[in-house]
Amino acid sequence: MTEKRISRWYFGGISSSAAACITHPLDLIKVHLQTQQEVRMKMMGMAISVVRREGLLALYSGLSASLCRQMTYSLSRFAIYETVRDMMGSWNKGPMPFYQKVLLGAFGGFTGGFIGTPADMVNVRMQNDVKLPKELRRNYAHALDGLFRVWKEEGMRKLFSGATMASTRGALVTVGQLACYDQSKQLVLATGAMTDNILTHFVASLFAGGCATVLCQPLDVMKTRLMNSKGEYGGVFHCLTETAKLGPKAFYKGLVPAGIRLIPHTVLTFIFLEQLRKHFGIVVTT
Repeated sequence: MTEKRISRWYFGGISSSAAACITHPLDLIKVHLQTQQEVRMKMMGMAISVVRREGLLALYSGLSASLCRQMTYSLSRFAIYETVRDMMGSWNKGPMPFYQKVLLGAFGGFTGGFIGTPADMVNVRMQNDVKLPKELRRNYAHALDGLFRVWKEEGMRKLFSGATMASTRGALVTVGQLACYDQSKQLVLATGAMTDNILTHFVASLFAGGCATVLCQPLDVMKTRLMNSKGEYGGVFHCLTETAKLGPKAFYKGLVPAGIRLIPHTVLTFIFLEQLRKHFGIVVTT
């Protein structure tokens, strides 16, 4: 009999939050690029524009909402995926087939996406606020202030604006991240060329981040537009048709900054997660 450590249910939320603290400026630039009605600036130009207008700390606008999102959305999807995966692994005495990982990832991501929609919407609004004229800014003090004001001024229903898109994106990004990470790590270890160390975690998470970026980018663009709208879209289908009028490339607007943000965030999340599991995980006997 051998001993191994498995993650505690909340490790995913902690790891994602730690990664978000590092990659938040990239996420903010991505939101700014996606909410342009016309492509006027590239990534570096947008970053320079934000810093010139508002200062260096403006790159961390909405950080509280980003952390709130990670502790709702990411905590939920990781908790569902890893808890069920570990249970299934103990029953089956081996790793789950890839198709089961995909289905579990989709379910966990969809659920987490719905739970995290209010924080996600406030996150988008706070990040986008710095590029608006001062008279049009919402000026949320922090995430909880934003959630309360949306509920008070716009109603509970508005808190879940774009929930369908956020949940669907959550399903796709979780399949790309968690399912693909598990599978790629399993395949790498099966070769015998690498051991379960940080290098293996880096390689597997790099691949997972790329998969997640390609899968979710079109939905990410539409989700951002819906959450940042002030009533110009009648729904998901209307947003889809209006975005389509800008051409196919509009669905991949900000793909490079999205990848530059999502891939490092994925890599950091799994490296932090694996270290938490190794040092503070639950010891089980197999």
